[in-house]
Amino acid sequence: MTRARSTEGVAVATVSVRDVAALAGVSVGTVSNVLNRPEKVSPAAVKRVHDAIDKLGFVRNDAARQLRAGRSHSFGLIVLDAGNPFFSDLARGAEDRAATDGLSILLGNSGNDARREAAYLDLFETQRVSGVLISPFGEQVARLERLRERGIPTVLVDRAARGTSFSSVSVDDVVGGRIAASHLLDIGRRRLAFVGGPSSIRQVADRLTGAEIAVARVPGAAIEVIATTDLTVLDGRQAGAAIASRPASARPDAVFCANDLVAVGVLQGLGILGGVRVPEEIALIGYDDIAFAQATVVPLSSIRQPSGLIGRTGLELLLAEAADGPPAEPQHVVYQPELVVRASTSAS
Repeated sequence: MTRARSTEGVAVATVSVRDVAALAGVSVGTVSNVLNRPEKVSPAAVKRVHDAIDKLGFVRNDAARQLRAGRSHSFGLIVLDAGNPFFSDLARGAEDRAATDGLSILLGNSGNDARREAAYLDLFETQRVSGVLISPFGEQVARLERLRERGIPTVLVDRAARGTSFSSVSVDDVVGGRIAASHLLDIGRRRLAFVGGPSSIRQVADRLTGAEIAVARVPGAAIEVIATTDLTVLDGRQAGAAIASRPASARPDAVFCANDLVAVGVLQGLGILGGVRVPEEIALIGYDDIAFAQATVVPLSSIRQPSGLIGRTGLELLLAEAADGPPAEPQHVVYQPELVVRASTSAS
């Protein structure tokens, strides 16, 4: 029997295996085999079962005890790169807030891969989490709407969601990019380079946009884009070595990196591998202000984001939606970035 519960007046169906079996015209055991051992079932029966699953919106529940007890005490969090200290700090902020209510956070690392991101969304839906925080790589609006229709609210973190029905917590990365480039211009640099990628990551694109706005305001200034495959130290090191290999007259006199990991790599490629002095020959600034930024050989200037606060605020919004349903108007919390000046842009 299909039962329904009501969330803020919206009926959310709980579809059982028996419902799927009845619609597909097969036994409950056949549905179980399709889900667990499809090789034991005829292709025609597999198709009927999957058609019924799609029509009914059935989600296999790997946490039956949680379903019997009510809502899960866990929330899902999907980040772009769990190895980036920025996202580690964001996750810690969400986890600390969750712990105050005896809740837990399940962390998924998309690795800037849309397929992995989708797989984690499927997993969290299967686990019946109480809500999902996501720093999205792909365009997942339709998928997130489906989650919400099935009683799992979603809040975007480190990504503005204006123009959608989802709440979000972010930093104004266009402003951050403008601040970074303006700082380089203010210290007299005119040949700027932006290192980072891929541009399909919204944060990367926004930071570049901000830098281009700042450069366009200064006569004689220019900016080139040095794209990277990813946002890692290795990608930055390769870009830094490539810059150092140019004749001095063809090098930029300042580099703005899309994040601090890339900036650490550029610093290594310029100074250790290429013998280029930072900041005397090339000034360098990163983004995020991770803890390691001030511990490099030449301490890095950076654009600070309140990473822990982003995670904590995101969970606050998610808890409110899980309890009361989505707000009539989605909430968008936007924090302002902050310039942190260190030796990589200051000769003093």
